[in-house]
Amino acid sequence: MTAVASYVLTEKRFGNWIYAAGGDADVARNVGVPVARVKIVLFIFTACAATLLACIQVTEAGSADTLRGQLKEFEAIIAAVIGGVLLTGGYGTVVGATFGALIFGLVQMGIFYTGVDTDWFKVFLGLVILVAVLVNNYIRAKALGERTR
Repeated sequence: MTAVASYVLTEKRFGNWIYAAGGDADVARNVGVPVARVKIVLFIFTACAATLLACIQVTEAGSADTLRGQLKEFEAIIAAVIGGVLLTGGYGTVVGATFGALIFGLVQMGIFYTGVDTDWFKVFLGLVILVAVLVNNYIRAKALGERTR
């Protein structure tokens, strides 16, 4: 999935549309990008990925539970941020998000297997979001400061 998504984002026009719609929807719309259609297609892909994850979890666990997918969207955002995706949009790579997910999983399993209280993992998630917000604000301020010069 990483290879296909990376190919689409780097080699296809639709990948440029995704970056444009994520960076600044108004500018993308002005240059002819169908922003609404791009966002709808991305929501459909997200729903398909969530369905695939749910099917995999049900097959592994042998049963369905309504709480099994709780906060998975938050974990996905954190994994992407660890991989270098900006919260403000318009920048990031599929490979970076994949490595972010791997690092996220390693930390989660490492905390579990070391016997440390698993609440520390929630502290890790909070710290990652805090650092991401600070980095995003720094990058935004630096970009806006350089544009006005």
